[in-house]
Amino acid sequence: MVDLLGKPIAEANALCIPTAGYGGPYGDPGGPWRFSSGRSPSPMTGLGWKSVGMLELTALPGIDRERWVSWVREADALLVNGGDALYLCHWMRESGLAGLFPSLRDTVYVGLSAGSMVLTPRVGKFFVGWKPPTGDDSALGVVDFSLFPHLGSPDHTMAEAERWAAETGGPAYVTDAQTAVKVTDGGVEVVSEGHWKLLNASAPRPDGSRGARRAGPA
Repeated sequence: MVDLLGKPIAEANALCIPTAGYGGPYGDPGGPWRFSSGRSPSPMTGLGWKSVGMLELTALPGIDRERWVSWVREADALLVNGGDALYLCHWMRESGLAGLFPSLRDTVYVGLSAGSMVLTPRVGKFFVGWKPPTGDDSALGVVDFSLFPHLGSPDHTMAEAERWAAETGGPAYVTDAQTAVKVTDGGVEVVSEGHWKLLNASAPRPDGSRGARRAGPA
C-alpha cells in the first residue's frame, strides 16, 4: 500500500467508508463503528494516517455535491469496509461516488471483503443478502474478475468457491484473510502470506478477451 500511495502512511490522508456494514441480514451499528474507530479485526483506520475522515454514502445525497467531491479528491486513500456488497454498490451509485472512480487516477482504493467485491462485475448468488432494486447480483465492474473472500472460514470452503465460480463464469480469485489482490494500470498481482486460487483463468472476461489484461485504477 505504501508503494501505491507513493508516500509514507503518516503523510497520507484517508477517508473510510463504513456503509456496507449496515446492509444485509447481519448488518448492525457496531460493525461500522468498530471499522471507523480502528477497533475491528482489520483496523485499516488505525495504521497511523496523517488524517482519517468518515464518508457515509447514505448521507451524500443530502450534501452539496461540490463539497463532498472535494473531500474525495483530496484524499490519498479510500478505506472501504466489508458487509453487504450489493447494498454498498447501490449506495455508491446513488450517492454518485461510483461515477467519480474513472477520474480518481491517483487515489488508492483499499477494500475489505464486500469493499473489494463491489468493484467486480458480479458477486454471485452465494453472497446475495440485501436485494437491490435491479434484482440481480451485478456490481460496478471496475475490475474484470470476481472475488470469493474468507476462504477457510465456516461455509467458505474451496468446494463452495468452485460452485460459486462456475455460476459467475468469469475469472475469479478465491482468497483467505492473509491475501490481497493488487490492481494497477500494470495489471493484477496477488499479494499473499496465506492461501488463494485463481479459478476460470481462461474464461472470457466481460470485454470478451481472455487471460490477463491491463486493469483499471487501484
